[in-house]
Amino acid sequence: MSTENLPQSPQQPPRKPRVAVVFGGRSSEHGISVVTAGAVLSAIDRTKYDVLPIGITQDGRWALTADEPERMAITERRTPNVAELAESSEGGVVLPVDPGNREVVYSEPGSVPKALGEVDVVFPVLHGPYGEDGTLQGLLELSGVPYVGSGVLASAVGQDKEYMKRVFTSFGLAVGPYVVIRPREWEQDESGARKKIVDFAGEHGWPLFVKPARAGSSIGITKVDGLAGLDDAIAEAQRHDPKILVEAALRGREIECGVLDFEDGPRASVPSEIPSPESHAYYDFEAKYIDSTPGIVPAPLTPQETAEVQKLAVDAFEAASCEGLVRADFFLTDQGFVINEINTMPGMTPISMYPQMWQASGVSYPELVDRLIQAALRRSTGLR
Repeated sequence: MSTENLPQSPQQPPRKPRVAVVFGGRSSEHGISVVTAGAVLSAIDRTKYDVLPIGITQDGRWALTADEPERMAITERRTPNVAELAESSEGGVVLPVDPGNREVVYSEPGSVPKALGEVDVVFPVLHGPYGEDGTLQGLLELSGVPYVGSGVLASAVGQDKEYMKRVFTSFGLAVGPYVVIRPREWEQDESGARKKIVDFAGEHGWPLFVKPARAGSSIGITKVDGLAGLDDAIAEAQRHDPKILVEAALRGREIECGVLDFEDGPRASVPSEIPSPESHAYYDFEAKYIDSTPGIVPAPLTPQETAEVQKLAVDAFEAASCEGLVRADFFLTDQGFVINEINTMPGMTPISMYPQMWQASGVSYPELVDRLIQAALRRSTGLR
């Protein structure tokens, strides 16, 4: 029997890819992650993607949150938090751990769990430990869900400033002098660990920068001008991470450069320069996010210097096996460029340097977000 004249059922339109924007987290950078999420949510093309905002509270609960980017901004010098945005104080979101199932489930005590639909890609805008450091990336690899940004190894290397510097050195990139104090050193021989820092200062001079080894957004960092401030600086760094890094001050200009994955591989943005903030000792958290010290985009460099820092930024991206995006930070000294660090999930707030550099390079914020999502959708999870 011919089916030519039978009524045809209308074809269902193809489903839009579903993007879960995961933000907040347990680190001290929780608030900046929420601000970044607000900017990303505002920029995602809703005609092209469905969006599911998922916030992680500071105690680690995965919460279903309102899709209200306007509530995710710094107000009155205060950063927002997930607890204020969560639809419930008890409900939790659960990602699948079965690679054959991408269904996200939401449950509250005493209620039947509710399916939220499948997720095609995760955009993790978490900063710091328990999110940017490879831990969330490992969970997503187990779940078989594609995600924006670097994989487990690159994320871990990008978070731990000691091993980041070791990787860069092994690839021939210049890094500044530093010394590391591990938790066991401090616990077993506090005076010996302190002497190690003092001897380092004797070799390289004051001031020193005392930092948590695995934190970002300039949180927990102290510029120390002499012995009198050393113990307080160590205590402040250890408040965020038991492992601390002590760096010699480098005399030079602060230059940043963005790297973004295109279809033909990573490319570098025009660089920016971070001028010395007038009301701060250095480019600290308040200078970055509260007082919004403006960077100079593009940086006033010679064509040769611009080409060199762009090459070095891509070299750093490749050295750490990064994917998606990176912001690479350098000092331009009398001896040339010295890499300070990379950030595998840089701040993406409206005032952050990474999107500003790409805007100046001809990639608007919405296009930047779209490119990151498309790059993640092209890439499989697992070994690659």
